[in-house]
Order: sequence, then structure tokens, then C-alpha cells
Amino acid sequence: MNGAQALIESLKREGADHIFGYAGATICPAVDALREAPEIGYTLVRTEQNAGHMASGYARVSGKVGVCMVTSGPGATNLITGIATAYMDSIPMVAITGQVPSHLLGRDIFQEVDITGAVAPFSKHSYLVKDPNQIPRIVREAFHIASTGRPGPVLIDIPIDIQEQTLKSFDWPEEVSIRGYKPSVKGNDLQIKRVVEAIGKARQPIICAGGGVFLAHAEEELRQFAKATGIPVVTTMMGLSLLPTEHPLNMGMIGAHGNNTANKALVKSDLLIMIGTRVADRAIVSPDEIQKRMANIHIDVDPAEIGKNMQSTLPLVGNAKVILQQLMERVRQVDNVAEVTFVSADEAKAKFLEGREHQGLYANLPDGVIRDRLSVHVADLERFTETVDAVRALPGVANYRAEGKVAEGFVTASLLFCVGAMAITGSIEAGLNHNYAIIISKGVID
Repeated sequence: MNGAQALIESLKREGADHIFGYAGATICPAVDALREAPEIGYTLVRTEQNAGHMASGYARVSGKVGVCMVTSGPGATNLITGIATAYMDSIPMVAITGQVPSHLLGRDIFQEVDITGAVAPFSKHSYLVKDPNQIPRIVREAFHIASTGRPGPVLIDIPIDIQEQTLKSFDWPEEVSIRGYKPSVKGNDLQIKRVVEAIGKARQPIICAGGGVFLAHAEEELRQFAKATGIPVVTTMMGLSLLPTEHPLNMGMIGAHGNNTANKALVKSDLLIMIGTRVADRAIVSPDEIQKRMANIHIDVDPAEIGKNMQSTLPLVGNAKVILQQLMERVRQVDNVAEVTFVSADEAKAKFLEGREHQGLYANLPDGVIRDRLSVHVADLERFTETVDAVRALPGVANYRAEGKVAEGFVTASLLFCVGAMAITGSIEAGLNHNYAIIISKGVID
């Protein structure tokens, strides 16, 4: 077994069933080895950037790690945008790149690029393979890193001579133990107690849920927690469809492309509970203003995100699914939580809303914040959310997430996510509705 065959065998053992790629000289041995693994599908793209976006779309739909594979030099650099997008959206992805012969590294030969160095700022980790016998371990670790903690892309750079060398033996590690990489899962018990106490004292708390809830597969836990406490929910763009559009506690999406209902609810609350969101500028335009107006609880698996954009009153590091389960256990022990917050979903919504009409961006914020500088109107993404809910109900779609981008520059990426999604569902048509991409559950792409 040579290095290329070891790579494909390792991908099979990790459960990879589809690869998006574009072949070139330095990755040809691995692509040739794919012929011996018919159970792994292969989509030939027309430019390497598409491979990254399609692998990202595959991961968003399946909940599995997306895999893309391209050649060295310009092939690898073309992949960078796809890697950066996966990093910003916390999408689990393994990107495999071919590389020039290892004994020629650093000599600036034809199509040599230091791709591991190039992607360092926006990848979770990267490997330059120097020994074919290490390929099984590296692939095992790459998938583990990409899919645990805060998910993200991992790069494996394999020189062509390493792909062609013969292994002494194929040793597949059953367990992964990486020194210094132990992501937090369970929330601190003392902080859990403080969070429940803060919720009990609040008069108008609100939950802001982001993509981290999807990544933790905590959709049901979020719905149960919101229902048990009667706390309304707003979402970021990455959190669209966490709650059905018609759910009585669903206020909609906040931020620059959100709706007035959600933004007004956020401003009128006295406790902001952020779950799996990074306080991005498109979601919360003025974190300093929000911080002055209310206390906030920030729940995130990545400790680096807590306090980065807005100081947290009560930080809580851990997996959103596990933490919501811990909170539910505490809530069941506190009889008056629902009474202190909201008696019912209808009353909760009535406390916040005067109407659902859409107004100018951030029309509900205090004077001087941003309202006077903007005159455009928010986009209504209600139908988009409904569509996402419909697609998630398709057979085989267990954890569907798609991007609804109002800016034209993001439409292409959204369509490529759709193509990646087709590798899972087999029947998704991508279309455009106004300026944002939508996915609808019928037919195939013409």
C-alpha cells in the first residue's frame, strides 16, 4: 500500500463518502487511488474554489465533515476562499492538497506554494506530511480536530513523492489523543447555577441563538429550554430555522439583514442570553450600547469568542447541547422560573411587540447609534426560513443549514452550497429570490 492508497483508505474509515476536487499533477496519485474506492463519490469542479464551497455545503447538510482535494500551487491557492468561508462559519472540513516533491520544498520550483503557512490565520490546523506511515494518524487527527470543539477546516498537504512511497504497515489509531487539544464540553456547575439565578431575576430576558446551536445538534434542547422558561428567541443569520417560523417564541433574525420585530425585542430586553453566537457586527451593530443597556450571558464552546466583541456578564464555556441540558435540569428544580420570566408565549411576545411591520434598519435603536446614517430597509427572510425548514424535512437531511445572503457577492457561494447539498439529498433545486439564495425541495438543477 502506498501513501495515496493509505489516504483513501483512511478517508473510508472516517466515513467520507464524497470528495469534491480538481485533479492536477501533484495530487494525481490520490485521485488514481480513488478508482479502487467506488463507494466514495467524486465531483469534478471547474475551479478549486468551488470544491471548497461544495464541501462546505455538504457538511452543512449532512452534519459530517466535508472533504475537498486539489493540486498544489494555484490549485491550492484557489481553494483558500472556501477554507476561509468554512473557518468563519465554523464548518467541519478537511482540505487535501498535493505538493511538490518533498526534497524540493523551499526551492520555489514550478507550482510550489507554502499553503500550510498561507491558510494558518483561518484554519484550525494544518499538516505537511513527511512520512507516508503517518498518513492514517494525520487523517484521524484531522477529522477529529475539524469536527470537535468549535468545528472548522483542517488542511493536509501531501507531497507527491510521499503519495507514491510504500508504507511499512497501515496502522489505524482507534483513539485520538492530542496534547493541548481538549475542548470543553460540560459547563461549570457554579456558572450554571448563576445563569439560572440571573434568568429567574430578569423581567424580560431574550435568547439570541446562532449557528453554534446547529453545530452542537442542540436544536431540540433549545426549543425545550425556550418553552420551559417562556423566553422568546431571536437568531443570527447562521441560526435561521432553529425554531419554525410560526413558533410563538420565534422573533426572527436580528441585525442588519434582520427584521424590526427581532431588533425591537433585543433592545427592550433586560437580559441577553447568547448561545452559539459570536456577536458579529452584522448581528449586533453596537455591542457597547447593548452592554450598557442589559446584562448578558454568553454560552460558547470557543473561549476565545467570549468577551472578544462584547464583555460578558456571565461567561459559560462548553457544548451548547450539554449546557442546555444542564440548564434544563436546574430549571426543573426552580418552580418560579417560568412565572418570573413569562407566563405564556403569547404574553411574552406581547410584552415586546407593537406590530410586525418592517421598518428601516435598526429603526428601534436609540438616536445617534446608526439609525440616522441608514435609509435602506430590512429584507424579509421569513419565506427563506420556511424554505429551509421544508428542505430539512427531506429524507436524509438531518441537520440542514443554508446561507441567506442579502448581498449579491455571497449568492455564488450559496449556490455552491446547494451543489454540495445534492451529494446528500440528490434532489435539490437552487434558485434566487430577490438578492438572497434559497433552496427549494423539488426537481434538480437544470
